[in-house]
Amino acid sequence: MIQSGFIAAIDLGTSKITGVVGRKNDSGVISILACETIPSNNCIRRGLVYNIEETGARVRKLVNMLENKLNRKIGKVYVSLAGQSLHTVAFREIKQLSSSGIVTEQVIDQLRQAAEKYTPEMKKKYAIADVEYFIDDKPEQNPVGVTCSQIEAHFQMVVGRPNLLSNIEKSVSNKAQVKIVDYIVGPMASAAIVLSDEEKELGCAFIDFGGGTTTLSVYKGSILRWMAVIPFGGRSITKDICDLNFIESEAEQLKIKFGKAFEQKESSLFSSPFSSNKSDVDLTELNKVIRMRLDEITANIKEQIRLSGFQEQLGAGVIISGGASQLKNLDQYLSEKLKMPVRKASAKKTFINNFPELTNDPALTQPLGMLLFAKENCEEIVVEQSNDDDADGDHFQNQGKSHHNGKKETKKKPKPSKGFITKMGDVFSSMFSDEDDE
Repeated sequence: MIQSGFIAAIDLGTSKITGVVGRKNDSGVISILACETIPSNNCIRRGLVYNIEETGARVRKLVNMLENKLNRKIGKVYVSLAGQSLHTVAFREIKQLSSSGIVTEQVIDQLRQAAEKYTPEMKKKYAIADVEYFIDDKPEQNPVGVTCSQIEAHFQMVVGRPNLLSNIEKSVSNKAQVKIVDYIVGPMASAAIVLSDEEKELGCAFIDFGGGTTTLSVYKGSILRWMAVIPFGGRSITKDICDLNFIESEAEQLKIKFGKAFEQKESSLFSSPFSSNKSDVDLTELNKVIRMRLDEITANIKEQIRLSGFQEQLGAGVIISGGASQLKNLDQYLSEKLKMPVRKASAKKTFINNFPELTNDPALTQPLGMLLFAKENCEEIVVEQSNDDDADGDHFQNQGKSHHNGKKETKKKPKPSKGFITKMGDVFSSMFSDEDDE
């Protein structure tokens, strides 16, 4: 756990790139030290880096902004992993014991190692999301110490296209010159900081509405049972509004200020907020366009809930978060379409002990959630060198390689680990073509 220094996370979103820096106490509660956001400006599409040069420049600028607030240097960062190809697959491993065998920590480790070695066909595993144990075919949450003849582990793994990381590494590590300590699956981070233990136990559909994608995660019995990414988000709605003869910036403002997902009665016209020839805009037409796209997104969500097999077991209903979840009356719309109660959510304040304006913003659930997974100190370590180092007369011997005479020397940082992503078949065959990621 971080006692000094800080942890830092960069969320590469379709609409904006967000950087957040915090510090954890012994109880795992996070104090936010700095948070900055800059627009993505089309360099990221559907959660994937599209323009490497532009993304690198923006990440570098964001890191500089954070460092200016901190008055300290950031040596490495955790980076979000997203993309519409991400989904869960199931992996099962069985281990036979003697008739009176006892499940030990070593047995659990062997099951975990088998899951880590598993390689899905044509995919790459990025995380082991959850595991459920069965002792002689009966579920058991805490199997260590239990006698049985057989233990079975059901792992839920997050997998996706094998090349999801390449453009991130090129933009962040190479162009922005920032070390990546690890990758964190974005939808898992959002769920971790938004959902309660009761909601996960009862069963819920967690919908993270982003700018480029909408992610559905189904939980039941405290286990992630299903994850699917739908390649439409808030930006899809904005682009649809552009077809009403607006530029994208105007369409976004119209969506935020006047757009509604659900309303019993609507006025037909309102005055345009823009200094243009469009003095009046048809509100009915605007919301019709919005709902047409929402109908498409919701139909896909409904189908994915059905495919999960848990549609009748979601006692906690639907929980929505993400920047695009702020569309007016979206909760009412989804409740009517999905026939379940819907709760709007943001980061739980039990995890963050300051900056309530950040925890109340549903657009920040993913970057804040990433801090829950972060463990390594991300502060750049600077070591002061003594003048005595040059007393032997070789003052200029290593000139250009290191700096002496009291100047700061940056300690070599360790190579980033891949522990989180390398720990992660095909219940979710590609509903959308992988080529759509690009």
